[in-house]
Amino acid sequence: MRLTLVDRIVDLEPGRRIKATKSLSLAEEYLGDHFPYFPVMPGVMMLEVMYQASAWLVRSTEDFRHSMVTLSEANNVKYSDFVEPGKTLVVTAEIIKQEERLFKMKCQGEVDGSVAVRGRLVLESFNLAQSESADPAVDNFVTSNLKAKFGILYVPEISET
Repeated sequence: MRLTLVDRIVDLEPGRRIKATKSLSLAEEYLGDHFPYFPVMPGVMMLEVMYQASAWLVRSTEDFRHSMVTLSEANNVKYSDFVEPGKTLVVTAEIIKQEERLFKMKCQGEVDGSVAVRGRLVLESFNLAQSESADPAVDNFVTSNLKAKFGILYVPEISET
């Protein structure tokens, strides 16, 4: 099962930047263990939200040319605040350098205007048919599903108001 942690894309400039949100609900199952009597979003989940937002930026920048966008590196990740149930993590990601299929990103997540997490990520985009003995139809299927999900997460006329 794949977790979709980005709830909504609120701003998008393909090739430049993205702003996305993740609202934390007490209904999230992992909060029962992290931590008992002090539920907060695990740091690795905060990092995952930054990665997922960055991946949507890469996909939109490349017009969904590649079916896969993977995290290659996470550097200088620093945590400075908690995300508690009822709060929203607002993530911004900016492309600082692109080298063919590698994207170097500067990311930050804020809660109530205060930085909770920041770091630099490197993402790589590719098609499965390039790296494995996969049929190109698999890439087409994955890309089609991603485009449908993107259409739910990002509705420009609603998101930008």
